[in-house]
Amino acid sequence: MLGGIFSFYSSCKARKETYTNKPSQAECNSLNFRDFQYAQSMRFAIEEINNSTDLLPGVSLGYKMYDTCSSIARSVRVALAVSNANGVAFETSEASCTKPAQVQAIIGEASSSQCMAIATVVGLFHIPQISQFATCACLSDKSKYPSFLRTIPSDYYQSRALAQLVKHFGWTWVGAIRSNNDYGNKGMATFTETAQQLGICLEYSVAFFRTDPPNKIQDIIKIIKHSTSKVIVAFLSSLDMDVLIYQLSQINLSGYQWVGTESWIFDPNNAEKDQHHILDGAIGLSIPKAHVRGMKEFIIDVKPLTLQSNKMIIDFWETLFNCKFNQSNSSPENLKQCTGQEDLAGVQHGFTDMSLMPIFNNIYKGVYAVAHAFHKILDCNKTCNKPRMLDPFMILQGVKNIIFKTKEGDKVYFNEDGDPPAKYEIINWQPTENGVVNFVTVGLYDASLPADKQLSLQNMTLYWAQNSTQVPVSVCSKKCSPGTCKVLQKGMPVCCYDCIRCADGEISNTTDSISCVQCQPEFWSNYRRDVCVKKEAEFLSYEEMMGALLTAASLCGTCMTAIVAFIFFTYRKTPIVRANNSELSFLLLFSLTLCFLCSLTFMGQPSEWSCMLRHTAFGITFVLCMSCVLGKTVVVLMAFRASLPGSNVMKWFGPTQQRLSVLVFTLIQVVICVLWLTISPPFPFKNLKVVKDRIILECALGSAVGFWAVLGYIGFLALLCFILAFLARRLPDNFNEAKFITFSMLIFCAVWLTFIPAYVSSPGKFSVAVEIFAILASSFGLLICMFIPKCYIMLLRPEKNTKKYLMDKRSTTNTVKTYIPL
Repeated sequence: MLGGIFSFYSSCKARKETYTNKPSQAECNSLNFRDFQYAQSMRFAIEEINNSTDLLPGVSLGYKMYDTCSSIARSVRVALAVSNANGVAFETSEASCTKPAQVQAIIGEASSSQCMAIATVVGLFHIPQISQFATCACLSDKSKYPSFLRTIPSDYYQSRALAQLVKHFGWTWVGAIRSNNDYGNKGMATFTETAQQLGICLEYSVAFFRTDPPNKIQDIIKIIKHSTSKVIVAFLSSLDMDVLIYQLSQINLSGYQWVGTESWIFDPNNAEKDQHHILDGAIGLSIPKAHVRGMKEFIIDVKPLTLQSNKMIIDFWETLFNCKFNQSNSSPENLKQCTGQEDLAGVQHGFTDMSLMPIFNNIYKGVYAVAHAFHKILDCNKTCNKPRMLDPFMILQGVKNIIFKTKEGDKVYFNEDGDPPAKYEIINWQPTENGVVNFVTVGLYDASLPADKQLSLQNMTLYWAQNSTQVPVSVCSKKCSPGTCKVLQKGMPVCCYDCIRCADGEISNTTDSISCVQCQPEFWSNYRRDVCVKKEAEFLSYEEMMGALLTAASLCGTCMTAIVAFIFFTYRKTPIVRANNSELSFLLLFSLTLCFLCSLTFMGQPSEWSCMLRHTAFGITFVLCMSCVLGKTVVVLMAFRASLPGSNVMKWFGPTQQRLSVLVFTLIQVVICVLWLTISPPFPFKNLKVVKDRIILECALGSAVGFWAVLGYIGFLALLCFILAFLARRLPDNFNEAKFITFSMLIFCAVWLTFIPAYVSSPGKFSVAVEIFAILASSFGLLICMFIPKCYIMLLRPEKNTKKYLMDKRSTTNTVKTYIPL
């Protein structure tokens, strides 16, 4: 509710009279009891100061009161009138007490718009203006309003506190209604800005003023009815809220959660007019509760019989008790005669309601701020007897810099913007059984604290719209669960979105994620979109069935080779062993053993050493094997291709040459492997591209040239063996190994030719299994084709393992004797 202007001045102690001016009833529609309470609050503070011996001793404060009827034009007219008054501000002589006094400060108005108009005028004269209820943040601009101060916090803090309150309860989709004046427009602008920063969206934001035509308010009601938000932030003055409550009550529009400002949230008049309990459960900010000793008793201590000359008191008394002091012929017959003895204390009326004591306390603080500034300027001690002309600018600076405590212990001071510290109580409208609404304090907001501690709510039950104890839900879109992300709806605010599922390989592990994030290559989210599940590492292990079978085959081949070697060693002096070059045979068996065992290096999880070992061991052992086979093939071919009897050709490829050839062929492969390991060796590698949901642990080749050089060299020796063995395939059969070498080389080449496409096309661990299979198959082929027939003769057909049998069935050429040391 907007008040009037209370201006006052200082004078000598002899001055006792006060001045109270009020426009005629024709200029104001009705007497406002709240304004009368404001006037009484100011009178209480001034009389308390005048009766004090500590503050301004020897000086009395006078005052003039004006009821501007909530009119900006009247406010400006009064401000100009009090600003243009001339006279001595302070004199000690008795004569000066009879002179008109200059106004030293103005207390009021209660409306932001009226305060802006007054501050624009009095700011030119540097007259301090202190408002008890004007909260517009625009008034903190000292470049426009240099002389304006207030004892109520700026709406800058209230708007931010409202946004934090809305955010605290999870309301991200709200409607907004504001007064179409500086108070509502400026306050809602700050709220909207803060709300956007906190992720709160306004479905609508409408403004009206109480004097607007009814159809405009009806349009606002239609907007509310067709909205989807269930929370309404009302940045309205108390009078505008009265009008809106009346219109809402006509259609009983309930079910909405109201969030209010200090202007109406703790006003009992609004609660009284809300007969349909539309605002039940409302929550909002209010000025902290206050108590000033003696103020309540002073406000209601009105004695009309002693103030017959004061028309304001007379009008107040007649309106309060619905009576008349001086009946006239024109007076209505139903009005009784006022006696002046009516009992004010026993009247249940808004005037006796002290719920607005925080505002009365703000007036009290404003008066005392000016008094303390006077006290300091006049250098008062036991008395203020220092004559001095008071300059308005001096008083303004004194008020701005004053710091004091009231008798209740409240600390009063102003910051550089002329604002007091920002503290609010959080009020909840809680209905009682008899239908009366209780304004229950449920929390506190203190702007001086860190941002995360400014808003604090007590652990108590809150009541919401329709007497519910559950916090209402007001969102445009439901929260997106983990595994999904938000996609804004076209043409809608950011609070309105759709939830889409994350794509393969992407996750969102938080609620309301704005985007899905890519999993690290080692992780996968194909089955769970809310967390990156670590991919299973895949390699050929000994524990799985395929690995166990290949391991068993490798060990079986090793055992078979060892058994064959044992048989050959046991029958080493027999003709068939001696006839087949026993030294190369044992070396070949040794190399085959290594071939079987090297397949085991391909098993298990790849490591740096295993990757280097598996390929080099494979390459060297197979070259050793091929070198032995090649040596045996050359011996057979040279022995049986000697053209003349008694040829001495075998002396060029005797045992020494055979050993040397095996060594040279093997050393070439060793050199290739050393160069490969030196330049770019194989290394363990996590293959993430072949299969999406698994990590393939494999050995990267390092240098592909090195790998194909090793494999190509083996192939070259195998092809050479095959060609030579093929040329010697028609030699005598009894001891000729050429036929067996030919079959073994056919198997070897067939296996490795089919290995290459199978290896390339096999995914993951199967490529390793194909490589192991190729090693084992070729090794088994060599072992079976070259040694099993001889073992068969030695063990089951001993009659063929004789010198006579071999000599009878062979050619009688002399070269045979050279080849077969029988």
